[in-house]
Amino acid sequence: MKNKLLGLACFGIASLGLTGCVVNVGDGESDWDNHGAWEKTQDKNRDNLTKISLGMSKEQVVTLMGTADFNEAYIQADKEVYVLFYRTQRTHGDGKTTKDECTPVVISNNAVVGWGEMAYGKI
Repeated sequence: MKNKLLGLACFGIASLGLTGCVVNVGDGESDWDNHGAWEKTQDKNRDNLTKISLGMSKEQVVTLMGTADFNEAYIQADKEVYVLFYRTQRTHGDGKTTKDECTPVVISNNAVVGWGEMAYGKI
């Protein structure tokens, strides 16, 4: 009888220690890989790109688009040039954003002069 009570007590104590355990059933991919956050970000960025217009200031672009995924800056012929890259399409299923998955927004002297590959290629 004492052995049964001792065994039951040990089982009860052990089960209390396991109450915080969580079993994760899945393939280990995050929402970023499972059409979660990355897809929403791309959709929002594509939608916001349609609202950009030539001549907008850098501050207006950042207010509209948010923080760029990548950015470049340099001086060309006494003009400050900024290129802000925003994720707009998925090309790699690796969960990482790369520049080829982004649309560039080109800003010169604090005014948008273009966006997309053609504008980026002309600078």
